[in-house]
Amino acid sequence: MAKYTPMIEQYLNVKEQAKDAFLFFRLGDFYEMFFDDAILASKELEITLTGREGGGTEKIPMCGVPYHSAEGYIQRLIEKGYKVAICEQMEDASVTKGMVRREIVRVVTPGTIMDGKVVHDKSNNYMVCVTEAGGLMSLSACDLSTGELYVTSVPWSEEWLRDEIGLYEPSEIIGDAALLEIISSQSLPGSRNIVYTAWDRREDALVRTQFGEPAWARLEEERRACVSLLISYLSETQKRSLGQLTQIASYEPGQYMVLDPFTRRNLELVETVRERSKKGSLLWLLDRTETSMGARLLRRRIDKPLLSRTRIEERLEAVEHLYNQYILREDLRMALKEIYDLERLVGRIAFGSANGRDLNALKLSLRQIPTLKELCAQSPSETLRRVAADTDICDDLCELIEDAIVDEPPVSVRDGGIIKPGYHERLDEFREASTSGKRWIAELEAKERAATGIKSLKIGYNKVFGYFIEVTKSNLSSLPEGRYERKQTLANAERYVTPELKEKEGLILEAQEKMVDLEYALFTELRDKLNTQVCRLQKLAERIAEIDVYQSLAAVSAEYRFVKPELSDGYDYIVEGGRHPVVES
Repeated sequence: MAKYTPMIEQYLNVKEQAKDAFLFFRLGDFYEMFFDDAILASKELEITLTGREGGGTEKIPMCGVPYHSAEGYIQRLIEKGYKVAICEQMEDASVTKGMVRREIVRVVTPGTIMDGKVVHDKSNNYMVCVTEAGGLMSLSACDLSTGELYVTSVPWSEEWLRDEIGLYEPSEIIGDAALLEIISSQSLPGSRNIVYTAWDRREDALVRTQFGEPAWARLEEERRACVSLLISYLSETQKRSLGQLTQIASYEPGQYMVLDPFTRRNLELVETVRERSKKGSLLWLLDRTETSMGARLLRRRIDKPLLSRTRIEERLEAVEHLYNQYILREDLRMALKEIYDLERLVGRIAFGSANGRDLNALKLSLRQIPTLKELCAQSPSETLRRVAADTDICDDLCELIEDAIVDEPPVSVRDGGIIKPGYHERLDEFREASTSGKRWIAELEAKERAATGIKSLKIGYNKVFGYFIEVTKSNLSSLPEGRYERKQTLANAERYVTPELKEKEGLILEAQEKMVDLEYALFTELRDKLNTQVCRLQKLAERIAEIDVYQSLAAVSAEYRFVKPELSDGYDYIVEGGRHPVVES
């Protein structure tokens, strides 16, 4: 066996923990891949395959991507149905003796990606977990980006399992190996590359902590096992808080009309048979939603038609009132237009990946809630008034963000410029020190130009050399002797420092560094505060989605002059003057 260098040995040890994933191994400013990972990644990502000495007799295959643009490469691999394990340096290389410790900080999979092209705005990205115990099949489905988690179970039925999985169109399925073999051998609906992972580790204690003892106690034993398996997998791959998962929606299959995949396909509920596109489907006709949450809820309602007459009539009552009240409908629509995807914003807050722009999107969305609540509260619809009574406007959270975050924050949360002046006294002091220091630099530049008579003299800065005085070579004879210390030679210029410039540089850079660190600390403190309010925000998102679906159905009904059905408990079904809505449109 080849004797590898310590770094390659470290890589191989880490790779053992992620055999089914590409390992993005952080080396300085790059994520590197080696051996078979490198050969396959170079083909899939169309990047150059190289080699490096690693202690063996032959060069080791290697390829890499810059860490600052890695997200795009990761998304491309996920779209192709792969997993990516991200291995980071856990110590500062500049102060560590010997090999820097590296660990996998997250495994990105098709079912756990939080944003990007893989996660479509108007549809869910579900991961499904399947288990079997005591003749009962259980299925749990989770969209990590929105925080939804559903679980159900039935006596053994392969047909039911296939149909239920078809509803969720998952990008990833985990669970019992025997069940995965059955599922993977069938032709499942949906066009995604499904990733299958056999998983048998349960985390009962983790589930009880995550959702609370009452939620755990309400679950049947077989459903506990299924949810526990799912949470175990998410915990192992994400290695961070799953704070967006706040409740388990347990349901019985009999609550909804069961439609097998062939019926759903031929009815063209959410996509057409021929083109497999949304255009031309029932969903395409009915979707006039203004928010992403509303669009996803509408699709879920089409996928799972209700069987409860009471709940159906509640929905019809809201749609009927909005059908007859054009002005109210338009007012609701205008307020909904300004609301961002709260579910996924909250998911990023809980996940710890939300930036300043995400928080401002949340703030702008929350500003619309009082108007929405008032419009529904004044409505003649009992259903809309109930929704209004159950709507928390979260004005305290809106104020928190308004007080702290600038109106146009940068994308990165680590580079400063994100916290408003006046929010924190110590931060304002650092800013003043930094600003006055830069003012001093500008004044020094003017003073040196006057003293030397060199109009092109300038004071610049870079991360390697710090502040410097730059003079073109044609002007070097004008510099006074003894005071300027050469720092760097360029093709047509020399760079110098002076004792006073070095002294001031230390003060400016220290203020700048402390300012950036404090801003990041203040931002994460605010994000953590919002994280404690995830349940409130998710409940609010549900109310907004519900209102959006009602206005959407009312708008379509008014445009096409649909008629409200009259329900009866009998088996007779009478249609007068019926039309096919999709064909007609």
